[in-house]
Amino acid sequence: MANNKPKKSANKSKKKDTKATVKTEKTEAPEIKAETKRVEKVEKVEEKKVIEATKSEKTGGVKGFCKEFFAKKCDPKENILTAFHDKKLYGALAGEVLGTMFLLMILMTLGAYQPLYIFIVILALTATFYGVSGAHLNPVITAGMMATRRISAIRGVLYILAQVLGAWLGYLIASAFWNAGGQTTMLPQIGEVPSEFFWAVTLIEMIGAAMITFFYTRALQYRRSTLTLAAIVAGGFTLTLIAVVIFSSTFLGLSSSFALNPAAALMYQILPSGGDNIGDLLSGIALALVTYVVFPLIGGVLGAYISDLVSFAKDEKVRMD
Repeated sequence: MANNKPKKSANKSKKKDTKATVKTEKTEAPEIKAETKRVEKVEKVEEKKVIEATKSEKTGGVKGFCKEFFAKKCDPKENILTAFHDKKLYGALAGEVLGTMFLLMILMTLGAYQPLYIFIVILALTATFYGVSGAHLNPVITAGMMATRRISAIRGVLYILAQVLGAWLGYLIASAFWNAGGQTTMLPQIGEVPSEFFWAVTLIEMIGAAMITFFYTRALQYRRSTLTLAAIVAGGFTLTLIAVVIFSSTFLGLSSSFALNPAAALMYQILPSGGDNIGDLLSGIALALVTYVVFPLIGGVLGAYISDLVSFAKDEKVRMD
């Protein structure tokens, strides 16, 4: 009988140890499960990264470059149905109207071939309206921004309409002051392009527009402050103007046949008002639009794309604003 008691106590201790082990396993089980889930989650993330890297390798080459180069950089949700719900759009349009109006008023008063004045004017207007609308103030810049998908198509079209409206208002105000002052001469106009220089003037307009847009889009990449951006834009525009004036006057003997801004060109009365017959009138209108509207817009698109190519060559992110 005495030998049985120790056995019972030993059995009891074993049962206690077993219960303690089971209890410990139960308390550790949630921690093990949580750790397992965490490891599985990490593994899935790593697997996803590998898949994405494989996909990017597969889409490399020309196809991958084109997909990235022509990617939409503006708000993908902005379209003709949603744009008008954005209150900021109305402020941006007002900024384009006012900025272009002030630009035309000054150009009509001082003339377009005063580099120092032009630099100061573009600097002030860009610094003032950049935070409102981006301070395009020129359809060639808007066309380039729209073609490279920095802004939506609907916003680009509205910007161009606002710029034309602003140019018209600026022309009306300048004309009113001009007439009130009793001036007998007419406001500055673009000289008629000789037929033998038609394509030369057209190409210069296109190249000048490309330079303006290139400087503007590059200024976006190097922006440290609004004043810095405005200085680059103003400097680029002034440099373009000087190059155009020197080239045209030296090689073509022309000094007043360039606008570098389709909205301003329309107000400078580039469209003929008469001709020998209706055919001549329509032909003159078509040629004027080709020189001062169509090709400058093409130049704006080219300038923006060249700027993007520079950004891709430097492996830098293309900025939209």
